[in-house]
Amino acid sequence: MVAKARAGSLTASEKRIVKKLLEKSWRNQDIQALVNLGRNATINSARVTGVKHDSNQKVASEKELDRFVRIKHSFDPATGLNPYEHERLVRAREAMLLAVSVFNSPVLSFKSELFCILSNIAWTYMFHEHYTRKNVKIVKDNGFSLALSEMISREDCPISSGTKLNLEDMKTLRDKVEHSLLERSDQLWGNLFQANCLNFDRVLCQLFGTKLSLQNELSFSLQFSKANLEQLKEIGKHDVPTGIAALNKEMLQNKTQDQLDDLDYQFSVIYSIVSASKSKAHIQFANPESEEGQDIANVLVKHKAGDDLYPHKATVVANLVRTAIGKPFPVDANTQAWKKHNVRPAGGQPDPAKTNGIYCMYHKAHKDYTYSDAWVDLLVAENK
Repeated sequence: MVAKARAGSLTASEKRIVKKLLEKSWRNQDIQALVNLGRNATINSARVTGVKHDSNQKVASEKELDRFVRIKHSFDPATGLNPYEHERLVRAREAMLLAVSVFNSPVLSFKSELFCILSNIAWTYMFHEHYTRKNVKIVKDNGFSLALSEMISREDCPISSGTKLNLEDMKTLRDKVEHSLLERSDQLWGNLFQANCLNFDRVLCQLFGTKLSLQNELSFSLQFSKANLEQLKEIGKHDVPTGIAALNKEMLQNKTQDQLDDLDYQFSVIYSIVSASKSKAHIQFANPESEEGQDIANVLVKHKAGDDLYPHKATVVANLVRTAIGKPFPVDANTQAWKKHNVRPAGGQPDPAKTNGIYCMYHKAHKDYTYSDAWVDLLVAENK
């Protein structure tokens, strides 16, 4: 593994590599380009020159150089991840991609079982990486790693209550798989699985950056081609074994209506049946970033009003974040954050309502913006 360096400086191992490359008559600019691959803080040519003039600098072995070059050429340019340096995050993303691919496969039968197991693996790897970076010991004295249930029960776990409830019910299903089959129940828990995917992508981006988003690989998490409305309407009435129905009732019975309505707990979609031309007389999925997606972004369970979903003005956001992190957070920091995440357009833009519907809403009546609880959670996670 390549050791991390302080900003703009070479680590001891990198200095040995540079010395070896100079012995091989590499040019300064080529050495600089290789070392800078995958680096958050790049080095300048003066660092290479400094190693060149240091007669006491030790030289890397051929084996050490081969490994260094192999690691440097393994960075994914899209995500910035490297299987040698970021193995947990690579595995976390792949596990969730596999979970969704399995669920969408027309040839597999045990979809719910496999989704629960693979999803648990994805979340576990992600939180292991998060807590490792926080210098939290993830391997217990008995030799076992922290379980997902142990990590989401921590006070410093950076997820919403709805997300936590979703993961707890996913664990219930996963534990059920260990002892019996979930039988014909794929559609029954599809809303839980959908929310689980969306939550994973959101938390992954909050903790490790938006470059790691799965949106490039999965336009929509759990999609079912040629869905039949009559079949969808009958889901839960038929073909659900008694034991599965009882398990579903057990998971839901102790939850309040607000918890059930929380989109972080279970994803809900409202279908509106209207007169349409033949070309549009079917279910369509719209990209949330598209004009059509923006038009329907505020259609949620129970048609909740915008003031309920986006209750915080910028000054309130700053106060909430400041209280949560225990240090200064001016209103200007909120401005810098929405610019960084492209949450809303800057003033004077022709389409002020083109916001990221997860975090922000434009109010045409009084020409200003308000923000959601998810936006506050994101800022708190980034500034702890």
